[in-house]
Amino acid sequence: MLKSSAKKEYKEKIKKYIKYSKKYFEDNSPIVTDQDFDLLKKEILDLEKKFNFNDKNSPSKILGFTPSKNFKKHPHRVKMLSLANAFDEEDLINFEKKIINFLNFKKNFEFEYSAEPKIDGISASLTYKSGKLIRGLSRGNGEEGEDITLNLKTICDIPHYIGQKDFPDDIDIRGEIFIQNNDFEKLKDNFANPRNAASGSLRQKDPKKTSKIPLKFVAYTFGFSSDQTTDKQTNFLIKLKNWGFKTSELNKKIKGIKNLLTNHQNIEKKRFELNYDIDGIVYKINDFKLQKRLGFVTNAPRWAIAHKFSASNSVSEILNIDIQVGRTGALTPVAKVKSVNIGGVVVSNATLHNEEEILRKDIRIGDTVKIERAGDVIPHVISVDLSKRKKDSKKFTFPLKCPSCGSKTIKEYNSQTKKHDAVRRCTSEGFKCEKISIEKIKHFVSKDALNIDGFGKKIVQNFWEIGLIKLPHDIFNLDFERISKLEGWGSLSVNNLKKSIQKSKKVSLDKFIFSLGIRHIGQENAKLLGEFLKKKENFFRLKNQNFIQELINIDGIGDTQINSLKNFFNEKANLDVILSLSKSLDIQSFKESTSTGKLKDQVFMFTGKLNNISRAEAKSLIENNGGKIVSNVTKKLDYLVMGEKPTTKKVDLAKKNKIKVINQKTLDEMLQ
Repeated sequence: MLKSSAKKEYKEKIKKYIKYSKKYFEDNSPIVTDQDFDLLKKEILDLEKKFNFNDKNSPSKILGFTPSKNFKKHPHRVKMLSLANAFDEEDLINFEKKIINFLNFKKNFEFEYSAEPKIDGISASLTYKSGKLIRGLSRGNGEEGEDITLNLKTICDIPHYIGQKDFPDDIDIRGEIFIQNNDFEKLKDNFANPRNAASGSLRQKDPKKTSKIPLKFVAYTFGFSSDQTTDKQTNFLIKLKNWGFKTSELNKKIKGIKNLLTNHQNIEKKRFELNYDIDGIVYKINDFKLQKRLGFVTNAPRWAIAHKFSASNSVSEILNIDIQVGRTGALTPVAKVKSVNIGGVVVSNATLHNEEEILRKDIRIGDTVKIERAGDVIPHVISVDLSKRKKDSKKFTFPLKCPSCGSKTIKEYNSQTKKHDAVRRCTSEGFKCEKISIEKIKHFVSKDALNIDGFGKKIVQNFWEIGLIKLPHDIFNLDFERISKLEGWGSLSVNNLKKSIQKSKKVSLDKFIFSLGIRHIGQENAKLLGEFLKKKENFFRLKNQNFIQELINIDGIGDTQINSLKNFFNEKANLDVILSLSKSLDIQSFKESTSTGKLKDQVFMFTGKLNNISRAEAKSLIENNGGKIVSNVTKKLDYLVMGEKPTTKKVDLAKKNKIKVINQKTLDEMLQ
């Protein structure tokens, strides 16, 4: 899939996710099945991973929805995170490979996993102090949940008091609340599925009504714990059972990916024989010490993954192939197919990924194809049924000119891989290409950029078509009197839009940089640039080619990002846009971290191979303790950490500049 088309689908998925989440979590009236809701989340997360997209309302940022106004909010002491998903053996191999690289283990290292069924229910966190249950929270948005203590106390599986001596004085026990299928039969006229029934029951204002619903609770882990001496997840599950909690009878300790796959296949075969719904198996690195070392990325742990069960697929006919153009100029082919029902959802679009994919599978208009719903933002074409191909069928020719502006399309050469990219792109820079310009404005107003509430992509599209906006800064000079006369716009919605636009004018430097939609400059890179540049004036100085080259000193910024910035600042239209925006916006200087760690404000650089730890983990340790990392020897550098086989030039330069050269042992001592 090309990034342009992916972006469009991504935004549509986010909008659906917001709508479905509100209906389910806040209004308690779900409008889609639980399976479809989970698949939508998976599609969004996969797209973010593949194309580095971001949205404030993504399931990678929020884990549920804003806690209901019917209950008091309470923060989780440790965030309730979501899980990354795997669908096949390759996903599991990649998951384990990343862990091995992070921990700097040998390639053939075999991990021990705790494999636990992923029960399709509602997550809850139970706080016990001195053995007594004092509070129960829903997941909420992952950071804070609803206080549903009284409703949770009606569930017979949840102990109100635990008197065992080895039970921690203060602990949050986490688990899943669900309804068994045979019990749901009595409630199915009132709820869409068992999970919705569990959710609705927990949100009853009157606990007496909740007590009439046969809810179950299975414990699977802890969040906060004042006294955690258990060394492994499987041993903690045994303790949970000893303390009086119910745990899954399908929990297993397993070594090796092949054995994980065998277990997955066995459970998938008998999943429909169970009296409750499961949609996959969760694999957790069993060793708690390794879990601690691995830590987290965004809103998911590095040490766990959910291996989902098989996807749904069907057969349809390709009616046409559309080429969509995205923010970065990427051309994405999308197959328009005869509507077909796959897993309860009517599908009429299927991604073809890119030009190479079309050629490899020889996909043509009129072909009968197999379509699968799994893993991608939209369903994708798996294969062509050649036996049903029409005699007058012709190979699909990918356009050599942009269907939007007519500019030449190219496949860029990657100097690292020594290959041309699979993605073909429009060569138009800046805002000359209409489709690119529209997508850039959609990105500009998005949640992670300017975050203009109520200014969705459909509004951007509409305002563009009627001439209200053509460039990002037009947003701050809108004709609100004209807008008030448009269909669907009243005085209230117009005033709300005014307020949102006014509020968005105060923006941090890193968010401003990210909002411009510069290729290869995602949120993390924008933060790195903001931290280095400090002020907006320095960002505007990047039009000076000599100054822009100084960015090579930023750890995490390489030639790819620098060349992308050079291309951006070489385009006059882009310079005009950022100059106009600087007059409309209050761009705040980058705020330094207030970290008080052991290495606060100290700058480090690595050279050579470290022992028993990867460069990524070492970098994470330094940053978590308030330190900073750079990739080149400069006067700002405090310590050059030298491992095995260091670069002599870097060591000599550091000594010449009287920078302290330390070994790994010294760094370890500094972190003690």
